[in-house]
Amino acid sequence: MHRLIGLLAALILVLGIGVSATVAAEPSYPADRVLVSVNGTADVAAGDDLDALVVVGGSATVRGDVQDLVIVGGSATLSGGTAERLTVIDGSATLAGGSTVLGDVRTLGGTVTQDPGSTVQGSVQRLDADLAAVGILLIPMFILLFIGFGLAAIVAGLVVAAFGARQVRVAESLITREPGQVLVAGLIGMVVLPLVSVLVMMTIVGAPVGFAMLFILLPLIAFAGWIVAAIWIGDWILGRLRGTAETGRPYRAALVGVIALAFAGIVPFVSAIATLFGFGALLLMAWRTIRPPTPAVGDAPSTQPTPSAA
Repeated sequence: MHRLIGLLAALILVLGIGVSATVAAEPSYPADRVLVSVNGTADVAAGDDLDALVVVGGSATVRGDVQDLVIVGGSATLSGGTAERLTVIDGSATLAGGSTVLGDVRTLGGTVTQDPGSTVQGSVQRLDADLAAVGILLIPMFILLFIGFGLAAIVAGLVVAAFGARQVRVAESLITREPGQVLVAGLIGMVVLPLVSVLVMMTIVGAPVGFAMLFILLPLIAFAGWIVAAIWIGDWILGRLRGTAETGRPYRAALVGVIALAFAGIVPFVSAIATLFGFGALLLMAWRTIRPPTPAVGDAPSTQPTPSAA
């Protein structure tokens, strides 16, 4: 995790400075340069001046001047050199005698060893505590977000149960009786529909349509598929508890299923799999509405009149 954060920080630093980066270790460097050393060694000689030195998984010796020194999973030694700012992420830095850090030293899972003859004019800050504090602040936000999504999903489920009960029953029947075809339909739709949207977006006239399909229509269909799967789960739970499935509009199934699937979604991939089945059921239902399957010869309805009872 620290390595990933460090790489992102290094990338932002390089892009922010806006100068050329060199993935190498050369004996000397002209002014206004950025050096990124990955799993190698770098040597900044006395008299050299770098805008930034980023060390990822390697080592470096700095005897010259560096404005920003970033160490990610590696090590660096300031041997009489000067750094404007020093950031150590899951690595180590040694400030030898005669070295100077003009600004702040920040560490994230890293260590900094300072000899008595070195100088740090700024402050030394550990970012671990800051990240922990941010995490503590984010936990209530995620809880509120989870509750808000749950309430919105319950309302959506009740609306679907009220106005789309027949369609939901058909989709549930498909999931129960033809799970294989539903899964295949979901997988095909998950690949084909985004691809079609992207292809439509490549044309000038169809760009707004493709954008709407990709970022509005498909997410709405996926959410509707999640609701269908939740109602199907709710019906299954009620059927096990009561012995019979709910008749009429599935209000109870919507309430029970949305709550159950929301909590089950904490487990990885559970929501994704449920959404895939609901999504596939909606696509298969729409396809069969547009192109109804041709009944087999043996399944053709009888045209003979039914004899009346005596």
